[in-house]
Amino acid sequence: MTIHSRIQTREAVVSVVGLGYVGLPLAALFAGAGFRVHGIDTDDARVRAVNEGRSYIRDVPDAAVERLALRERRLTAAAGYDAVARSDAVIVCVPTPLSKTRAPDVSHVADAAERISPRLRAGALVVLESTMYPGSTEEFLLPLLLAGARTKLEPGRNLFLAFSPERVDPGQGEWTIANTPKLIGGVTPACTEAASALYGSVIQRVHPVSSPRAAETAKLLENTFRATNIALANEMALICDRLGLDVWEVIEAAGTKPFGFMPFYPGPGLGGHCIPVDPQYLAWKLRTLDYTARFIQLAEDINFSMPQHVVGKIADALNEDAKPLRGSRVLILGVAYKPDVSDTRESPALELRRLLAAKGAEVSYHDPHVPAVRHEGLALRSVGTEGQPTLKDALQASDCAVIVTDHTTYDWHSIAAAGQLFVDTRNALRKAGATPSKLITL
Repeated sequence: MTIHSRIQTREAVVSVVGLGYVGLPLAALFAGAGFRVHGIDTDDARVRAVNEGRSYIRDVPDAAVERLALRERRLTAAAGYDAVARSDAVIVCVPTPLSKTRAPDVSHVADAAERISPRLRAGALVVLESTMYPGSTEEFLLPLLLAGARTKLEPGRNLFLAFSPERVDPGQGEWTIANTPKLIGGVTPACTEAASALYGSVIQRVHPVSSPRAAETAKLLENTFRATNIALANEMALICDRLGLDVWEVIEAAGTKPFGFMPFYPGPGLGGHCIPVDPQYLAWKLRTLDYTARFIQLAEDINFSMPQHVVGKIADALNEDAKPLRGSRVLILGVAYKPDVSDTRESPALELRRLLAAKGAEVSYHDPHVPAVRHEGLALRSVGTEGQPTLKDALQASDCAVIVTDHTTYDWHSIAAAGQLFVDTRNALRKAGATPSKLITL
């Protein structure tokens, strides 16, 4: 029986390597569509949660995991890779961060490939969803799979390999894996067809491209587009600050044009697992080709300078109240990288905390989604948790509150009434119509 027929009849077994923000929703989607799914993750807590029918990802309800794992028994999880030997398709969704030198860290992909390859069945499909540099599926992943295989594998004949980038946007709700178009680039036409058949069984629209390299580059373009436009908005905030203008008013005014303009908004810096990272994968690849991606580098310089700009705003605001930054109590509102999620990866709030602490400020934070976080070796706890002051008390005691993440659960009117001085990097208070005693914006 071919992989196409096994997909069509839902007899195909799917392994998903990496059960994070991408992998768990994907595993639940395939299991919910009738496939048997094995999740693989090195985090024992994640494995245990899935097997006990619990979710740790907001976009996947507990009830869904409980039904799929315990009642229907179509979803299981393990730390080992033995399930690969029983799988028709293996989807790799492991992290691809940057190293300390801001070069691609592909160690997680390499480790997964080396564990998958000796267990691969002839005729199996392997799909890489982790963001990588152009050419990585064919130049990096394929040789690892072939080198460790116990039988001779040939792409397009008894091994199907493709790149299909994740397009997950945690917490926003409208666009899910199922209704977001899926890019697919196989190393051969047969590989593209096999991957398209698998994803087409659970996703509304698949969009095949000519090669993995095209799919890899398209993914990097998506987030480079966002990073560079955010950089433009951030630079406009710096420009308006020097011109004595309100950047939010300027953007709102420009946004009334019904064509030729798309509003992006400034903030305290970039965060998350994609926008600060993906453009650097493209820039790194181009450096190997003796080309400097100047636009990407300029955008990074602007975006990563924003926490320092915010610190300057805080220091100036405190100085107007005859208070030095050293010794002042600064409360950060929101340490997640975006609203309504618990993910703190690359969050500008943490860099802001580091800069403020280095200048002698007494820094605390509140985040309804992040009760605790480790940063620079410190175990930090949110105000409002056990043993910590309430949010109202922390606001009243602070010399300055800095709004970094505008969670929808925040009651901005109550927050404005409790605090003395606010530096609002998201325009959250004015959007809510809240009027604090003193307000500074970007």
